[in-house]
Amino acid sequence: MKIVRSLSELRSAVRELPRPLGFVPTMGYFHEGHLSLMRASRKENRSTAVSLYVNPMQFGPQEDLTRYPRDEARDRRLAEEEGVDLLFIPTDEEMYPPEGRIPGSLQRTRVQVEGLSSIWEGASRPGHFDGVATVVLKLFHLVQPDVAYFGQKDYQQALVIRTLVRDLDVPVDIRVLPTVREPDGLAMSSRNAYLSPEERKAAPRLYQALRLGEDLIRKGERDPQAVIWQMESFLSKEPLCRLDYVTVADPETLLVPAEIRLPVVLLGAAWFGQARLIDNLIVR
Repeated sequence: MKIVRSLSELRSAVRELPRPLGFVPTMGYFHEGHLSLMRASRKENRSTAVSLYVNPMQFGPQEDLTRYPRDEARDRRLAEEEGVDLLFIPTDEEMYPPEGRIPGSLQRTRVQVEGLSSIWEGASRPGHFDGVATVVLKLFHLVQPDVAYFGQKDYQQALVIRTLVRDLDVPVDIRVLPTVREPDGLAMSSRNAYLSPEERKAAPRLYQALRLGEDLIRKGERDPQAVIWQMESFLSKEPLCRLDYVTVADPETLLVPAEIRLPVVLLGAAWFGQARLIDNLIVR
């Protein structure tokens, strides 16, 4: 496995990789969800590149950028064990050179996917998806992959990236793979490391609320507000849960429909202690 840290090294290394090239962009602190994306890329492509970069542009001023879990040595070992060909580990200065910065911003140019970037996660984390879209587009330009892999856990993010790729004619196929879960249903996430033992026991309640919503829909409930109310009520009974939102949404627009017609996506976000967790469930 080749490890590169500069943009010039990356461009040179990418040119040498056999095609097709699969790409897995990550923020590191790998778990089984990340590894499943690497395995899919290895299976479907001749070469696999992975980026490991905690992107400051997608964190708000009061968010967890400085304490986001990091373990580069472990991540390097896991990527090598999965057969990754190229690992890109840039610095902030490499991704956002000082000459391109202005007061209050890492870069003058930002990419914004209107509409999708301002609801749900976008409303709770203003500017988050602009940071995601900007860094992902930069990485696509640098790596020039044939296929890029994302997890369904970040449903709204994947939709933002699909829209970005379509609207800007980026020549990359986007593959979104199923959420990888712990045995009790908790979606695997690097932020699960923040959970205390008590919070870890309570955290699967978010997924259970989505499963409750799915069950109501499968039994014939067609009023989205009724489903939302039941999910909110379920989570309100968990004292360690501080709900941000749960909703029923159209899988393409993420707007709440007047009446539930399948497919729909159930989305949720909640705090358990210092960990803000997100999850989703597609009901087909």
